Amino acid sequence: MALLSSSPSLSITSPNYRYYPSRRLCLYPISATRVVTPHHIDKSSLTISETSSEDQLWAAACLRVRSFHEFKPSTFGIQLLSLPDDDLCAQCKFSENGEDRVVVGTLDVNQSMSLPDEITGMKPEWFSMLLQQGIEGQFARGYLSNVCVANELHRNGLGYDLVAKSKAVAQKWGITDLYVHVAVNNEPAKQLYMKSGFVYENDEPAWQARFLDRPRRLLLWLGLPGNQNW
Repeated sequence: MALLSSSPSLSITSPNYRYYPSRRLCLYPISATRVVTPHHIDKSSLTISETSSEDQLWAAACLRVRSFHEFKPSTFGIQLLSLPDDDLCAQCKFSENGEDRVVVGTLDVNQSMSLPDEITGMKPEWFSMLLQQGIEGQFARGYLSNVCVANELHRNGLGYDLVAKSKAVAQKWGITDLYVHVAVNNEPAKQLYMKSGFVYENDEPAWQARFLDRPRRLLLWLGLPGNQNW
């Protein structure tokens, strides 16, 4: 997972889970040392790294909760949801080398054949053929998931920075074909991925979206350097 963090308040990194037959970079946070205004950040204070501690993972999880879910303050008695004014710096903070940092962005890089409840990419073709024949080999296919940036810091290019870092990590792992799922009505996310080089490959059947009670998804593909189709 990748983490984007900043200071006095913003940062994160992630552990590298190498279980077979799939691999997941569990948290790549972007962290920062100083948020200049509620809607602007000093990029010189940002770091992007893999999470390496429980505190970083917790801070990243807090960012995901406040980004993807809306709960009443008393719901489940979750402490982070009852902090005054939904304070990013209070909820998503961790300490590193004696310095307070804040997670402002995070995503997962998954090296695997597919993701649960999501449509599956078909590239590289030789990889799919090996699997059909029951032959196990190195996973050359990967997926991005759980991509989020703090709401207060949208439109600062942080999502683009996170995706750029994830592409470098995926290439280092030997991934040649990188995928991401995005809701058909999520225009900002689609623009981010297309700016990052992703193109349309497939879309989710309407029946599956209805069955899972969610907006229909598009599957976007990116060929990384080393891919013969790139």
